[in-house]
Amino acid sequence: MGKASRDKGLRRERAIVDLHVKCGIRAERVPLSGAVRYRGNGADVDLYVRGAEPLKAEVKARGEGGGFRTLERWLGANDLLFLWRDRATPLVVLPLHVWLELAGRSARPEAGPSVDAAP
Repeated sequence: MGKASRDKGLRRERAIVDLHVKCGIRAERVPLSGAVRYRGNGADVDLYVRGAEPLKAEVKARGEGGGFRTLERWLGANDLLFLWRDRATPLVVLPLHVWLELAGRSARPEAGPSVDAAP
C-alpha cells in the first residue's frame, strides 16, 4: 500500500472517531489500524456503545465508490439493508445518521424512574 493510500485511510479513521466523539460517543482509533493487534484487536476503530467492551469497526474508503454503489442503490431511501448469503451470517448496512442515532441511544442510557424513589 502506498503512502497516499495509508494517509487517506488514516484520515477516514480519524474522521469516523471525530464524528462519534462530537455526538457524545466514546471512540478510539486503534494504533496502526490494528496491524499490531493492539489489545488483541485487529480493527481500525473501537466504538464504546455498550459498556466496557467496544464494538470493533473496520473503515473502508474508495475514491470512486467501487463496490459501494450497488449497496447504496439497494438501500435506497430505507434505513437498513440486510445482506444474507446462504450459509453465512447476515450483514446489516445502514447510513451513518441512522447508526449515530442508534449508537447514541445505547451510549447514553435514558433517564428512567429511580430505583430509590418512594411510591
